[in-house]
Amino acid sequence: MEVEYRRAAVLEVDAATGASRVFASGIRNPTGLQWEPQTGKLWAIANERDEIGADLVPDYLTSVQEKGFYGWPYSYFGQHVDHRVKPQRPDLVAKAIKPDYALGSHVAALGLLFYTGNNLPAQYKGGAFVSEHGSWDRSPLSGYQIVYVPFANGMPSGPAQPVVTGFHSADEKHLYGAPVGLAQDAEGGLLFADDVGNVIWRVSSAKK
Repeated sequence: MEVEYRRAAVLEVDAATGASRVFASGIRNPTGLQWEPQTGKLWAIANERDEIGADLVPDYLTSVQEKGFYGWPYSYFGQHVDHRVKPQRPDLVAKAIKPDYALGSHVAALGLLFYTGNNLPAQYKGGAFVSEHGSWDRSPLSGYQIVYVPFANGMPSGPAQPVVTGFHSADEKHLYGAPVGLAQDAEGGLLFADDVGNVIWRVSSAKK
C-alpha cells in the first residue's frame, strides 16, 4: 500500500502555491470531475475493479464528499468487502460511502458533463451525460455509448438513457468507436472524443 500513496483519490490543489491535499479517497480511477450546476457540489465518475465477474463491480457516478472514503481497495460500492485484499481494513470498510448511482459493470465511464446549454432538447438541461468507453473483458459487451442521467434537486432521478450508440457490430466482432472525454461547445452542442475512430463528434438538435 506504500506505493498507493495519494492514488485512487481526488486531490485539491492550490493553483497559486502548488500546495495540495487529499479531498476524498478510496475512489478507483475518478475521472470527469464536474460541479453539479444546481447545488455546486463536486461529482465524479469512477472505473471500478476487475476480475470478480462479468456483472461485478459496477462503475459509478457519485457526489464527492470532502474527507469521504469510498472503499478502494478494501470494499466496493459501499461496504461490499473484496476478500482478495490482504490484510483487510474493517475500520475503513465501516466508513466506506456508497456511491450515489451505479452505471453498470465494466462500462468504463470516462467522461462526465452536466449539460447547461440550450441547443439540445430541454429535457437534457441540468442532467449529466456520461461517456462509456466500453468493456475489454466482458461478453456481451457493455458500454460503448453516451448515456444521459436525469437529475432533480441535485441528485440522479431516473435510469440512464442511451443517447449515442452503435459503436460495435451486432456480433461484437467489429469495434467502430469508444467514447471518452465530453465537452459543451459555445452553441450548446455536445462534443465527445472517440479514441478508436480518432475523431471528435458533435451532437446537436436538428435544424428546423
